Amino acid sequence: MDETEFWQLIDSSREAAEGDPEEQADALVERLVALDPDSVVDFARHFESRYNRAYTWDLWAAAALLLGGAGDDAFDYFRCWLIGQGREIFEGALHDPDNLADLLDMFDEEVDGDAEELGYAADEAYEQLTGAEMPDLGLPAQPPEPLGTYIDNDDDRALAERLPRLWDRFGT
Repeated sequence: MDETEFWQLIDSSREAAEGDPEEQADALVERLVALDPDSVVDFARHFESRYNRAYTWDLWAAAALLLGGAGDDAFDYFRCWLIGQGREIFEGALHDPDNLADLLDMFDEEVDGDAEELGYAADEAYEQLTGAEMPDLGLPAQPPEPLGTYIDNDDDRALAERLPRLWDRFGT
């Protein structure tokens, strides 16, 4: 599976779910079980590598700003959600998290920003296809600390300085 096929699966599942993260995970599992197990493993590699690339202090700050705070688990689920938004939003946010101010049409913290189940879609599909757990993906582990320069997510002034457009649009 190449990168284009990966993003097509993400986009088609999001469109089928009309943006609902839980329904997107279900739709993605449906699409993945239609593939062979090796393709599901490839999909998982693509997902995991993007998930690890999104482990940055600036994206964590963006998640905290959008969600009204974000601990470890909330940031993990936010990264899954961010991947689920598609290539343009994911890559734009990865390049500069402040871009989310322009890339997101709207953001409802009650629905958006949490896609934990999306992170397990490939595992679930693989298990349905094979009856076994997903094999090791052979990817480097996530770094012990997020990349970039630390920011205190409880410091409104620091968030406003680091992410000014996002703060203007979604800050309190």
